[in-house]
Amino acid sequence: MSDPETLSVYAEQSAHYASLTDTVLAKDPLLADFITSLPKGGRALDLDCGPGAAAAVMARAGLKVHATDAVPEMIALASQHSLVHAEVKTFEQIDGTDLYDGVWANFSLLHADRDALPVILTALHTTIKANGRFHIAMKLGSETERDAIGRQYTYVTEAELRGLLSDAGFTVIKKHIGCDMGLDGTHADWIALAAYG
Repeated sequence: MSDPETLSVYAEQSAHYASLTDTVLAKDPLLADFITSLPKGGRALDLDCGPGAAAAVMARAGLKVHATDAVPEMIALASQHSLVHAEVKTFEQIDGTDLYDGVWANFSLLHADRDALPVILTALHTTIKANGRFHIAMKLGSETERDAIGRQYTYVTEAELRGLLSDAGFTVIKKHIGCDMGLDGTHADWIALAAYG
């Protein structure tokens, strides 16, 4: 994520965002499924971790967690969680080979530019160990636009997202759809796909 306006919104809303996500992610069945799919003590990347709620749940479950976010204010919050290694990093700065048993990209890559998604997903596939687990959640649609509080969103269709994952080398194994209220106070349809690298 490198859009200045989106980064600014998250910087200003970091404490409020933490209050919204801390309890929700602790009970998230998709996060629980992701954790149980990884080997005990495995390495996980929480991509665009926000205030670190998901990373904290992973760490409490015994995973070695690397959390990244482009917003320093979010990393400051994520770093307060015990056993979470958090650092400021954009999507484009993710690199390395066979580093992680799993990557959690939960409503993060929806802030990437559409034309950047193939490169980012390929880099993520490279960072995941053979047959490692990948979780991605995105909002459904076909446009690119800003929400009510100024964040830039790239909406995707299910077919588009499946195609992007396949092209990057992932094999989709599970699908979930839903509709929830976001930070901007509006409801949006979403899709989450679990895949193997």
